[in-house]
Amino acid sequence: MRIGRKGSGVMDLPKGFRERMEVLLGEEYPDFLKSYEGERAQGLRLNGWKTEEGRRDGWEQSGAAREAELLCGLAGFSLRPVPWAAEGYFYGEDCRPGRSPLHEAGVYYIQEPSAMSAGALLDPQPGDLVLDLCAAPGGKTSHIASRLKGRGFLLSNEIHPARARILSQNVERMGLGNVVVANHSPEQLAERFPEFFDKIAVDAPCSGEGMFRKEEEALAQWSPERIRACAARQQDILRSAAVMLKPGGRLVYSTCTFAPEENEGTLARFLLEHPDFYLEEREGAPGFVPGRPEWAWFGRETEGEDVETLHLERTFRLMPHRIFGEGHFIASLRKREDAFAGDHAFSGYRIPGNPPQYLDKKKQKILWSSFETFLEESLADPEELKGRREYLLFGDQLYLVPPQMPDMDGMKILRPGLHMGTCKKNRFEPSHSLALWLLPGQARRVRELAPDSPEARAYLRGEALAQETAEKGKKGGDKGWVLVTTGGFSLGWCKLAAGVLKNHYPKGLRRQGD
Repeated sequence: MRIGRKGSGVMDLPKGFRERMEVLLGEEYPDFLKSYEGERAQGLRLNGWKTEEGRRDGWEQSGAAREAELLCGLAGFSLRPVPWAAEGYFYGEDCRPGRSPLHEAGVYYIQEPSAMSAGALLDPQPGDLVLDLCAAPGGKTSHIASRLKGRGFLLSNEIHPARARILSQNVERMGLGNVVVANHSPEQLAERFPEFFDKIAVDAPCSGEGMFRKEEEALAQWSPERIRACAARQQDILRSAAVMLKPGGRLVYSTCTFAPEENEGTLARFLLEHPDFYLEEREGAPGFVPGRPEWAWFGRETEGEDVETLHLERTFRLMPHRIFGEGHFIASLRKREDAFAGDHAFSGYRIPGNPPQYLDKKKQKILWSSFETFLEESLADPEELKGRREYLLFGDQLYLVPPQMPDMDGMKILRPGLHMGTCKKNRFEPSHSLALWLLPGQARRVRELAPDSPEARAYLRGEALAQETAEKGKKGGDKGWVLVTTGGFSLGWCKLAAGVLKNHYPKGLRRQGD
């Protein structure tokens, strides 16, 4: 059974775009054009941080797949694996995973399947220092962070403030603790972090030709001039990324466009300018098409330099008539081990200490005491968090920052790690971020709501819950904070007092009339 959304015929593609693609694809062009009439792939990627062994039993048993099947309501339907992403699955048009409480619990991220390829190609490992340079809305950030398994450090950056806020919200929903969200230009970051990162993801802003079926704005804005402008901006971004990568480090470049000027052309110019980089030979998934070196200077009136030694065929094109997914381009570059470090190599770390900063000593003591009281009353093992040293205070907001976080003083930081909570009138109120980061077994009191239950929907609307004996199942008495879960995954907080479970699901996230 095919899955996805059926199209309504050939889209009104720009004439210039059609002419370019016919020249590029030749005899494949009719098949390419026909792909716009077919089904559009839709996918979700399970959150490895929530489902990885040690936090859950594994992706296949995560509950996300079971809930998606339930929502699809199709006899015999099951999620189909995405071949190029171990955590990725295709789902059908009748499935609405975005409406499930499991989505709000961060069990999965809804992501176009082709876009999952970049995170898989970067292959971050626990302990890596990683930069997601153009990170909004957060799909690749959540993919990278889940593979870090809570170890290492990820700086997730977005230059546009509004998009950076969306990025920060998605980091919270996915329950990620070792991610710092910043709002800077690539050039500003390059001045701050020379040769600091082990791996860098550059999902470059592009003309978006591969997303025409998904994003009407990309279709409406298409023009040859836009392609040239994007290609120029991509060069600037890659130059900054090159400065920040350690010798021996990996850089994955990706776009969602077919335009050679932004793909083979961008990389050809970068590699000729940066001989300390080379394209890695990586294995692609079935249907991935090798890059086309002969397209490196496409659109130019004069032929450029010889690119044979650059091995542009080691890049990958994801074409909608070759795979079940939208158009994408990915490439894995390595910085040579003997690359000259220069005079600006990163000089060291600053690890924030305990107690928190930026309050006078009296207020620090009050906050720390209230935080310790919360830990003792609400967590099964309070010593685990009491023993951590990497706490930082912004105003009355307490954060647990990644141990390997460098000095961020003076930077525009939206999220300096895991937001623990707020000090209010000499008491500590835990954050929604902390709830989503915790495992149910870490809380003293837990209230489980079935994902398809009226109670789960009521909770997401902000309604109070009826008290059950389960809240008294662990030490803590008949009052205090209760971790609300769904399908075995943390969803948010309630506060138990006088027999009432007051809803603390954030007002800005509450659903209306669901």
